Amino acid sequence: MSAPLAGKVALVTGASRGIGKGIALVLAEQGATVYVTGRTLREGDYYLPGSVGGTALACSERGKVTGGTGVAVACDHADPTAVAALFARIEEEAGRLDILVNNAFSLADDLLEPKGFWEKPLSNLEMWNVGVHSNYVAAWHAARLMVPRNSGLIVAISGFAAVTYTYGVVFGTSKSAVDRMARDMAIELAPHGVASLTLWQGLTLTEKARDNLARMGDQMTTSITSMHASSVEHPGRVIAALACDPDVMNRSGGEFITAELAQHYGLTDVDGSVIASARESRGNPVWRPVADLGIHGR
Repeated sequence: MSAPLAGKVALVTGASRGIGKGIALVLAEQGATVYVTGRTLREGDYYLPGSVGGTALACSERGKVTGGTGVAVACDHADPTAVAALFARIEEEAGRLDILVNNAFSLADDLLEPKGFWEKPLSNLEMWNVGVHSNYVAAWHAARLMVPRNSGLIVAISGFAAVTYTYGVVFGTSKSAVDRMARDMAIELAPHGVASLTLWQGLTLTEKARDNLARMGDQMTTSITSMHASSVEHPGRVIAALACDPDVMNRSGGEFITAELAQHYGLTDVDGSVIASARESRGNPVWRPVADLGIHGR
């Protein structure tokens, strides 16, 4: 097995389970050292399966042939002090960071309840805290490791909710903010050879999605439930391809539908299927790469 990411160091936030775990597994399989963060320390601490230690062990198993490995770090991304300690550890142990995947997102328990924003508690703003604020903090630390090396890739996991009403005001606003943040970061990072972009996920068969579909599928948006769902590893394959793309700076600042980038790179899902884009039913990206605007970096 080839190891296109051999020697690379990645951080995937929110990787106890779900999309984060899938991305971490693929990056390790392709040779990267992957730091995985999450709040679930042990199996059974959360109602869904998964833990940071379990993901790290699975990464090391997947990376046996390529030299990839997983490193578990318990981290609450709502705590800036804990995040600072995380990056200090990465710098001390690895001396570099090549890929940051901002995936951590605190989904409100009542996300699927069809209520007005005024009927839901203000605690729903946790989705801004871990999902928007946390993205900025992690990217701030990552840039300080990447800029001196004149290379790096920062990927924010977003979705069609950035342009199409989905599950409420806070959720949609959070996704819009993430996309605009990544785009403006790209402008400032361009002279330093660091790429920043967002990936729009469609329906992804995470543990939480499977549970929601089983319990409350009738309350979910039809344009979502009718999608051709992807595995959690599908976006990981796309991120690995981006990390190996010598022209990735030409994509910096853009919003990209994961399914469309997968087709561009000739990638299938783990079962060999081609994931269809939901552009027609769910909406179009707004932000183009900053290179299209005449802003070029190294």
